[in-house]
Amino acid sequence: MKTRYPAIAATAAVLLLAGCASGSTAAAPAPSASAGNAGAYPVSVENCDTTLTLEAAPERIVTIKSNTTELLLALGLGERIVGSAFLDGPLPASLADAGADLNVISDFVPGQEAVLALTPDFIYGGWESNFSAEGVGERAALTDLGIGSYVSPAACKGDAMPDPLTFETVFAEIDEAGALFGVPDAAAELVAEQEAELAALEPATGDTTALWYSSGTDTPYVGAGIGSPQLIMDAAGLTNIFADVQDTWTSAGWESVVAANPSVIVLVDATWNTADSKIANLKANAATAGLDAVVNDRYIVVPFAATEAGIRNVEAAGSIIDQLAALEAE
Repeated sequence: MKTRYPAIAATAAVLLLAGCASGSTAAAPAPSASAGNAGAYPVSVENCDTTLTLEAAPERIVTIKSNTTELLLALGLGERIVGSAFLDGPLPASLADAGADLNVISDFVPGQEAVLALTPDFIYGGWESNFSAEGVGERAALTDLGIGSYVSPAACKGDAMPDPLTFETVFAEIDEAGALFGVPDAAAELVAEQEAELAALEPATGDTTALWYSSGTDTPYVGAGIGSPQLIMDAAGLTNIFADVQDTWTSAGWESVVAANPSVIVLVDATWNTADSKIANLKANAATAGLDAVVNDRYIVVPFAATEAGIRNVEAAGSIIDQLAALEAE
């Protein structure tokens, strides 16, 4: 399916008409000098089995999930975000000022009515499931309304799913976003920073086995072998006890965790499912209370917003390395 759309906000429409009259294909200027130079249009990409073609840089963007919001803020595009939703936690300190005026329209996936009220010309979603009739609308229906859409490539399903997810995929999304939104220089600079930070990591040595505990009580939802949990654990030097499961996340039995008896437990911390609540569950569960990591409080905590594919994955790996070193020093 090919998607071609005009900007639908009134101000953007004026800019586009002016550009057509002059024969120019240049994007609208970036909102700040740090955002880099505008790119060339049209731009076409393959995104989750959908061909997306933009004739000009989106000007009124709705972001869904933290990873999409944080990427646009890091690219200097905060002024173009007219609404955000389904944020997984607070912004990191480095982006707090850039996102101070974010218009958060919902704590979960917003309905289409709330989104359309913002007259967006583009929606950037963290999950394919964000684009449903019950959510912001299906991508084809949005196209018919003149609204472009893009899904974080790491979250594509089916044949388009990264297998496994790599940092090359994460960094490629940054470059692709730079091309789509007209800030290729800012994207290249951000990728270079991320690559340097990744290269500077000193992963743990030895065989430190780990459980990535995302959620669940009776049945834990854990990091499996091809998604961002595996990506982050590999970068940190941890051995995932569920690395052989061909999925991004998976439901597991506590008996499998007990059999593996991991050296450490990585706890994903979210406001709706805190690290403390997971620790309480591990200690209260007769099956897991005797695990070495539980008995010896060998926990590593990472914020939810840093655990999905995005610009905070390198930071999350570095934090795990530091926390593991602190545990080993005790």
